[in-house]
Amino acid sequence: MTEKMTMVKALNTGLRAAMDKDPKVIVMGEDVGRLGGVFRVTEGLQKDFGEGRVMDTPLAESAILGTAIGMTFRGFRPVVEIQFDGFVYPAYDQIVSQVARMHFRSGGRVPMPIVIRIPFGGGIGAVEHHSDSPEAQFALTSGLKVVSCADPHDAHWMIQQAIESDDPVVFMEPKRRYWESGQVDTASTELPLLTSRVVRSGADATLIAYGPMVKTCLESAAAAAEEGLDLEVIDLRTLSPLDLGPVLESVRRTGHAVVVHEAQRTLGLGAEIASRITEECFYSLEAPVQRVTGYDLPYPPSRVEEEFLPGLDRILDAVDRARAY
Repeated sequence: MTEKMTMVKALNTGLRAAMDKDPKVIVMGEDVGRLGGVFRVTEGLQKDFGEGRVMDTPLAESAILGTAIGMTFRGFRPVVEIQFDGFVYPAYDQIVSQVARMHFRSGGRVPMPIVIRIPFGGGIGAVEHHSDSPEAQFALTSGLKVVSCADPHDAHWMIQQAIESDDPVVFMEPKRRYWESGQVDTASTELPLLTSRVVRSGADATLIAYGPMVKTCLESAAAAAEEGLDLEVIDLRTLSPLDLGPVLESVRRTGHAVVVHEAQRTLGLGAEIASRITEECFYSLEAPVQRVTGYDLPYPPSRVEEEFLPGLDRILDAVDRARAY
């Protein structure tokens, strides 16, 4: 049952499976129907499921989320697409003031099974507002689950698991990995939604990443191996709640930790992860936890985005700093 497909195809097949399974699952957003989404993630869904279940909406993110909230009260499970990461802010009020709070506010009587799909991150040469990494802004909001897939197999299964959740899920999709292919087992997945995993074993240092940076860390580990350095790579997968069990176990063995993400450094997820590692693994650490991140400035023009994004050299430099401490 294993099939090679791009992440776009994996998300599409995952959405199809969820819609086949539950007629209350609906897809809504700008251009998701007739066009099939700007990245073609929803291609063919309106044709197969009809305009009543795959709905093109006005260019109004606030109204899209507000409508989705109302539909959950009627038993629907909306999957909302935000076309680009930087377009989510008009809906931020609805997400943090209503979506995140309704279940708690109602004493558990009103579930909020909304999935908010957000293509995020850079690396595609886009213009302003098309390459942001706003995941920390949602991860700090109690009541929201925040997850990010890093490969097609996880994309296929995590979107289905997110849709089945009765809690709202912000689903971060690494757009720079949309067109990369991988093997997808369409029969089963070995992991629940809110778990991290070791994607490469190693003994000398631990690289911790999520979304688009997982592949970059794997490439860094492969380059380091040519010089005799054995790096472990962990894909967080879930950003809120964090599953740090595999991370802490790894750091206790390696003694060195490097956290990597595209988002800006200050108050990014790397800060929380570094703090938690220090609290739990203080006597195992041989050096301070290193962070390799974007810089504390708005996302730059595409001509210089490669200077902003963490790359192999910056990651390996951080490993060297940790090991030389």
